[in-house]
Amino acid sequence: MTHPTTPCAVAIPPTASRRRLLRAGSAALFGVLAWPVQAARPAAPLVEIWKSPTCGCCHDWIRHLEDSGLRTRSFDTGNTQARVRLGMPQRLGSCHTARVDGYVLEGHVPAREIRRLLAERPEALGLAVPAMPLGSPGMDGPEYQGRHDPYDVLLVAADGSSRVYQSYR
Repeated sequence: MTHPTTPCAVAIPPTASRRRLLRAGSAALFGVLAWPVQAARPAAPLVEIWKSPTCGCCHDWIRHLEDSGLRTRSFDTGNTQARVRLGMPQRLGSCHTARVDGYVLEGHVPAREIRRLLAERPEALGLAVPAMPLGSPGMDGPEYQGRHDPYDVLLVAADGSSRVYQSYR
């Protein structure tokens, strides 16, 4: 048996109280239609950063990552020990060292390349932007007066070798 005023025709057993079932069914249906369940979004990747407590460009790089939707946690203990512990070659060093989802990041790596790394998941130690090139994220503030040096983001292999992952000109 069905009731014509319900949002959908529901068969109601003849032994049940039709009115009680219709009220409960309508309320349940309304709740499902009014408040659809949203799929849970995966948490943004967490980037752990080791840096000097007084480094202004490190702070600017962290802001760049956060503005790009990445989560950060920084440790103001310097980065030399972290670089050694994480296996990043000293010759690729910069002012901060980071780790994200099993990869090591050295220097002013753009958030775009971090996201690409996490999407492609190559077999690698991580990414590096050696030194501190002007125009890279964190080295692009007003104090640099719009100057921009070309630089490469390097994909660093576990053995310390590297190749160009992305060029910025």
